[in-house]
Amino acid sequence: MAGAIASRMSFSSLKRKQPKTFTVRIVTMDAEMEFNCEMKWKGKDLFDLVCRTLGLRETWFFGLQYTIKDTVAWLKMDKKVLDHDVSKEEPVTFHFLAKFYPENAEEELVQEITQHLFFLQVKKQILDEKIYCPPEASVLLASYAVQAKYGDYDPSVHKRGFLAQEELLPKRVINLYQMTPEMWEERITAWYAEHRGRARDEAEMEYLKIAQDLEMYGVNYFAIRNKKGTELLLGVDALGLHIYDPENRLTPKISFPWNEIRNISYSDKEFTIKPLDKKIDVFKFNSSKLRVNKLILQLCIGNHDLFMRRRKADSLEVQQMKAQAREEKARKQMRSEETADLLAEKAQITEEEAKLLAQKAAEAEQEMQRIKATAIRTEEEKRLMEQKVLEAEVLALKMAEESERRAKEADQLKQDLQEAREAERRAKQKLLEITTKPTYPPMNPIPAPLPPDISSFNLIGDSLSFDFKDTDMKRLSMEIEKEKVEYMEKSKHLQEQLNELKTEIEALKLKERETALDILHNENSDRGGTSSKHNTIKKLTLQSAKSRVAFFEEL
Repeated sequence: MAGAIASRMSFSSLKRKQPKTFTVRIVTMDAEMEFNCEMKWKGKDLFDLVCRTLGLRETWFFGLQYTIKDTVAWLKMDKKVLDHDVSKEEPVTFHFLAKFYPENAEEELVQEITQHLFFLQVKKQILDEKIYCPPEASVLLASYAVQAKYGDYDPSVHKRGFLAQEELLPKRVINLYQMTPEMWEERITAWYAEHRGRARDEAEMEYLKIAQDLEMYGVNYFAIRNKKGTELLLGVDALGLHIYDPENRLTPKISFPWNEIRNISYSDKEFTIKPLDKKIDVFKFNSSKLRVNKLILQLCIGNHDLFMRRRKADSLEVQQMKAQAREEKARKQMRSEETADLLAEKAQITEEEAKLLAQKAAEAEQEMQRIKATAIRTEEEKRLMEQKVLEAEVLALKMAEESERRAKEADQLKQDLQEAREAERRAKQKLLEITTKPTYPPMNPIPAPLPPDISSFNLIGDSLSFDFKDTDMKRLSMEIEKEKVEYMEKSKHLQEQLNELKTEIEALKLKERETALDILHNENSDRGGTSSKHNTIKKLTLQSAKSRVAFFEEL
């Protein structure tokens, strides 16, 4: 009896100790996941679980996003999940998205999963027209998206109409021209065919390298007012803070890079920016809501942190990831070499088969001529002989056609082999470049997630004050800008292609359907102002910070 009571008590105690849970749905760019979370879990617990499930290590770019009324918000790492202003109806839904963008995608995004998530997010933003993309660039980006999805172009497989169900261009671009879907497909396919040999991750990276120079890439916009009450837009991105006219989100009126800003704080709806130069007066602006101020501050802290980290040696974790990425590239290179060898072997076999078929066709022709030369007197014998001649002619024709087909196949395989060898050469060169890059000594681990409710953040604390005052910051910025200029010079051929397509479809444009951003972009192009997003920002910072602050106050 006592044993039964003790057993029941033990069962009841175990039942009470089981933690209460709630269901969370996580929506990524290409999947949905559901998790059972404990009531006590904080944002970091859930975020870490999602990252582990995805196999994602470059976590500092991402966050879990939700919406409060009409305002976007991000899950805070050290606050309980259910203490956020989210719907308590299960499953509680969050969107796993990139919160911060790299300055240079090719240099900073190491893991393929990171690259893929950025590719999907940026592609959606372009198609949804949250990032303005000119028509000719839209076609080029679409061709890389097709390469990423379908692999190498094969005319026997990718026949006319194979892109009919794909969403590849912004609706704004499609509506702007008197072009049928077939005409758009033809132009996309022409560029798609040129990407032969690029793997999915390479095509996605090429997409990001082009997209990152679009004016609205990576910018978060907020409605603000200056002291005079002028309505303006604040843009926050990887490079700094930018001030826009509300009607022009493409080109900022003034900019303040992160290395010119000393302190950012807010009180209620008023934001205060303190420049690095203490001789320059602070400048202030007002936003619409307190929660918007919190979001602005979060984005400023995160972007500034990444801005500083890019200008230091890689952390130990990043060094490990880059080493693993190099190893994976080496494995792919080995597979590429094996593929090239198989193509060579198959080409040789096919060529031999073609020669054999050609020989048989010649023998059949000789047999036909011999039969024709034989004198047959009787009608029956003539009829039979004519039938045999006909059969021999048909056989000879088939043999000749098969021989020609095999010969063409051999030529194609030789071409494939040549392209594979060229891809192998490029891969080896790229691998050599990667493996000869200098490594750096281990640095401190990745900083902890940002505090959730901080209302002020000093951008030059004790550990960062020297970095800001030292001229190394400006030197590094100039080096990075130099690399950007060199990249744009190497892209001259690409720009020529874009201009050629633009000229080709210009006659089909419906001018009355141009949007305000189309007109602004064309005006910038006419002034030669679309060379590089980084160059545009740099030109805006040529004036002294003092004059830019004064200009902001007078807008």
